[in-house]
Amino acid sequence: MCSWYRAALRAAAILVTLLLPIAAFAAGHLDEQSSRDDVMRWIDGYRARPDPGALHAAVKVMSLRGMLHDADQASVYVGFLAGAIGAHPATAESLIAKILPAFAEEDQWVLVRAIAYSGLPDWKPLLEKFASRMPSRDVMIKKYLDSELPTLDHVPLETDKPGFMDQVKGFFGGSSEKHIALTFDTSPELLDVLWGMYFATGSYQPVSRIIELLPWSKDQESVDRLTVGGMAKYTLVSNAARSKDLLAMLKRANNHQPKSITPLLSEVIEAAETMDAARVRKEELAAIEDLKTKGPNSRREVSLWGKVGEGALAIGCIAAAAAGQLELGLPCVIGGATSSAALSAFDGQK
Repeated sequence: MCSWYRAALRAAAILVTLLLPIAAFAAGHLDEQSSRDDVMRWIDGYRARPDPGALHAAVKVMSLRGMLHDADQASVYVGFLAGAIGAHPATAESLIAKILPAFAEEDQWVLVRAIAYSGLPDWKPLLEKFASRMPSRDVMIKKYLDSELPTLDHVPLETDKPGFMDQVKGFFGGSSEKHIALTFDTSPELLDVLWGMYFATGSYQPVSRIIELLPWSKDQESVDRLTVGGMAKYTLVSNAARSKDLLAMLKRANNHQPKSITPLLSEVIEAAETMDAARVRKEELAAIEDLKTKGPNSRREVSLWGKVGEGALAIGCIAAAAAGQLELGLPCVIGGATSSAALSAFDGQK
């Protein structure tokens, strides 16, 4: 319990400087003296004024400031770089060649993943071309080239449910333990990747994937899905409330959604138009706490809850930062805070 208390205190203090008003930011010059805040401002202005020539300077600051060291925390930057690279297929090779030297060796994994997530049809030849310049990432590169690691387009929404015989084998110890597959319900940091791609391109594709997660905000069976769905809903509201372009995109999208999504997206649009993100946050947190306490699957999912809760709350911080929501004062969960402490700190901002 003592460690949870310390984690909650850290959660309330870390990344406060990210929550700055950025809506009126005009993309500025970045150099080695620039701060994390400068990079976030630059990222927020990028989709309005794309500047691929400045990516080298941005990556240099990210690497110098330690923004790329942790895979969960850096996912938004992976998505941003993937989007920026994918938006320029004709010059992608020269763009990658220019930004590669800006990465510290331990941060090169970000570029490997960004190339794989870029959506370029020739991403594999590109990755092969630069593999010799990233020897410390040989294993990761090989796994992507051999399709052992999925590209973003091939990450399923959720894990396959075991069939009856698989459950029987598991009960009698007849099946070996397997690595958890990369899915949106077990890897909520993928929401960060999608938002990063949107910040780079302003395109509908990553937003459409976030919209697809909205039905999980009403899930009554899984804490994992409910948390990810709730954060998808909250981040859509909070960002659309600050961006007329995103709000207009959501309104257009709502004319073409299945019945399971239309009422939920309508709620998002209304909450964004009425600046009601705080209410959405409270409702989603209450639903999560209720399912944790009473839900049929809450006890068996306790082991996963720390990862899911932490990742989802970090997503809320990044999205709030990009939307310039200083007044929310959201704690950002970075550095291994347990979910219980993180939620306590988050919920304490009501």
